Amino acid sequence: MTAPLTPPPPPHEHSSHDAWQPPGAAPGAAPGAGYAAPASHDAVWDGTYGQDGPGMKTELREAAVVAVAVALGGALLGVLWWWLAPHVPLVGDIVEKSWVVYLADSEGEQAIGVDGTFTLLALAFGAVSAVAVFAWRRRGGVPLVVAVGVGGLLGALLAWRVGVWLGPTSDVIAHAKDVGKGVKFSAPLKLGAKGALLAWPLAGLLVHLGLTALFGPRDPETYQVGPVPKDSYGAPLS
Repeated sequence: MTAPLTPPPPPHEHSSHDAWQPPGAAPGAAPGAGYAAPASHDAVWDGTYGQDGPGMKTELREAAVVAVAVALGGALLGVLWWWLAPHVPLVGDIVEKSWVVYLADSEGEQAIGVDGTFTLLALAFGAVSAVAVFAWRRRGGVPLVVAVGVGGLLGALLAWRVGVWLGPTSDVIAHAKDVGKGVKFSAPLKLGAKGALLAWPLAGLLVHLGLTALFGPRDPETYQVGPVPKDSYGAPLS
């Protein structure tokens, strides 16, 4: 006599309750509920300050401010040059019913002193402007360095023109006629060595780069982490 055959169990029906749910998901939640894709590590850059420093828009804006501020300092340099530079004495005379102008002291070095005064003042202004810019933004960067150089060159040009404008008139014949024959008067303020115009930007660049190298922010050092040495039992060595 054979035993009655037991019908096989019905196939297991998968329901929503058998679906895998992430840890911490509420019971009965839809499959995949509560699981979010990892956030992207790429931050949206808006041109402002970030973890690694300012964005390019901010750097360009600051560089423009620096260039304008440094250039405007040339007005003060021009006033100091006009005030401190030695005067070159001239004298007028009448030769064959025509006015001529001579150097009152043909062996004097006043003309060299004029160029030297401008150069020394420009070097000082370059150093001071670089220190001021570095104190305002204690870092380097190509836009900021370019702004220091360009602003220094524009400031030197402005100082040159301001000094000439404040100095004696450039019409020496008319000036000689006004003061009279044989009376000494000052020559126009003139910059003979045009290379002195580069003193300000060069000094500013060198001083700013030196300050950045000495006192600027340092990049964090990276260390390569290797496998931890272990002893023969698998315990890490101290």
